[in-house]
This record gives sequence, C-alpha cells and structure tokens, in this order.
Amino acid sequence: MTADTRKTVSRRYRTLDPDLIIATARTLEQRVFQRFPESGLRGVSTELVALARDLARSSKALEAPIWWVRIMVGAAFLLGAAMFLFVGTVLPLDRLSGDGGGVSEFVQGIEASLNTFLLAGLGFVALVRAEERIKRRRVFKELHSLRSLIHVIDMHQLTKDPAVLNVDFRPTESSPVRITNAADLERYLDYCSEMLSISGKLAALFAQSVNDAVVVDAVNDIEELGSNLSRKIWQKITMIDARMTPPADGAPRAGKKPGPR
Repeated sequence: MTADTRKTVSRRYRTLDPDLIIATARTLEQRVFQRFPESGLRGVSTELVALARDLARSSKALEAPIWWVRIMVGAAFLLGAAMFLFVGTVLPLDRLSGDGGGVSEFVQGIEASLNTFLLAGLGFVALVRAEERIKRRRVFKELHSLRSLIHVIDMHQLTKDPAVLNVDFRPTESSPVRITNAADLERYLDYCSEMLSISGKLAALFAQSVNDAVVVDAVNDIEELGSNLSRKIWQKITMIDARMTPPADGAPRAGKKPGPR
C-alpha cells in the first residue's frame, strides 16, 4: 500500500461521509418496508432519508466561506481606515480644536482618540464574526428539524410495550394496535434505535463542517437526546430477550411465547 493510499484510507475513517450515511438510511428504509409495510414507521424512515439528503447538502454548503460577508467586512475595514487617514492627514485635528488648547485639551484629545480606536476595533471584530453567526443560525435551523424527527421516532416506539407478550395481557377499547409477536416487536424497536443513531450522525456532520464551540454543544445535545431515547428502547429489547430465552432446562417459560428471530 502506497503512502497516498494509506492517507486516503485514513482520511476515510477519520471523517463522516454523508453519502454513506444516506445509503445506510436508505437500506434501513427498505428493511422497514419489507417487514412492516403498513406501519407508520415506514413513513418515518422515508422522511429520515429525505432529511438526510437535505442535511448533507446543508452541511456541505457550510464548509464554503460566505463571500459576500467577507467582501462587506473588507470594504468596511478599508472605509474605516480611509476615514482615519482623512481625519489625521487631510483634516488635521489641531485645526478643529482651535488655538492654544493647552495640556488639558491635548489629554482629552488623546483619550477621545483611544476611545475611537477601541470602538472601531470592537466593531471590526463584530464584523469579522458575522459569518460565524450566520452559519450558526443556519445550523440551528437544520438541527431543529432533526430534533423534531427524533421526537417523532420516540412517539412511534412509545406504545411498543413488552408487556403485550404476556399471555394474560388484556387490551382495552382505547388500546392502540399492538405487535404481539416477540421477534417482530424486537425488530421494530431495533429499527427505531437505528434511526436515532443515524440522526445523531447527521447532527455530527455540522460539527464536522463548522468549527464552532456553540455548534459543537448543540450537536452534542442532539446526540445526547438520541442516546437517552435509544437507551429506553434497549431496555425494552432486553426485556423481550429475557422473555424469549428459555430457562436452562430447555423448557419454555411459563406464560411466554418464544418467537423466531
């Protein structure tokens, strides 16, 4: 393996590839469709693929500089410098202050000049950070839609309760449609967990594209939200596995209906 090849392979595993994330989401969509074609989770998986494409384009666009902002900052800097040169050379300050100002007026003039330079410097810093603030707002807008989808995924797993696998379970008139097969219920919950994981990777694309501490914190919040919800899902999956696993003597558990995986 040549040095260039090793560098390419290393770069591939050190950065997130949006195309691979989209491909993973599409594969998951097909799996959901093949196993649960009539479920609402199918629509959620389709929306996840569409959102993945949109977020991949947005994160890629944020890598490029916003040229119109940089041009405005440069123009403002040149205009400010020209004004200072005009006031200091073409229009000398001693002509504006009159004759015989004395030490007191000289000190006041120095103080006013320092304040002017300080305010000008702060204004220039604010202009320089304008591009950062614009990109930050764009990231927050995209993360808001991703956060909403995460909560939609959580709503779909909310009623998928392992208690329905008990033989003595009795639904009420207001009970939602339940999945009574243990293997299918486990697959359904696993698909929800995978969607949450993909959502976290989509959020991480923005931390990769925009090197900003505020953006990184927002991405971490999204990933933490998905991880917490996924943890609840895996608690349910663990309960299903416990019901499907026969005891050591090989006899099925009383009141449990083991199903195929």
